[in-house]
Amino acid sequence: MHDIDSFRTERLLANRITFDDFDDLCRMYQDPAVMATLAGVRTPEATRQYLQSNLNHWEQHGYGLWSMRDPADGRFLGRGGLRNLQVDGVTEVEVSYAVCAEFWRKGFATEMARAYVQVAFEKLDLDNVVCFTLPTNAGSRRVIEKVGFLYERDFIHADLPHVFYRLRRKGSG
Repeated sequence: MHDIDSFRTERLLANRITFDDFDDLCRMYQDPAVMATLAGVRTPEATRQYLQSNLNHWEQHGYGLWSMRDPADGRFLGRGGLRNLQVDGVTEVEVSYAVCAEFWRKGFATEMARAYVQVAFEKLDLDNVVCFTLPTNAGSRRVIEKVGFLYERDFIHADLPHVFYRLRRKGSG
């Protein structure tokens, strides 16, 4: 098994998500600005279910979401990571990220996504990862493209149109 429960980036401390993150996740998931492109505001019960499903993901796959904090003061900046999911009947590993609104436009989402890609390729030895977002989510599309993902196709996810990107590890197919 890989020691990926926690790691550091230049400005972030990543820790495997736990129930201790529940209050911070609730605050973020009740912010309409953050949740505008993430399926809408979540109730505390929906957040609890989401958190439990992500804890289960860690147990099943050995990786999942991390809470991202400021290493200096422990402030919660967001969450993200690697999640297995079905896309058009195929199991993919998604690079996922969400940043609290007060930290937008400071490069944190890009820093998170780059770190998750590094874990996927260097620690988990995955051949490729995917990202997707709503076509209108220009900020997320910029992050996806800055990290090096290439547009692959349009598709429907959660009954909404999305753009689908893939990033292959150097030297793989």
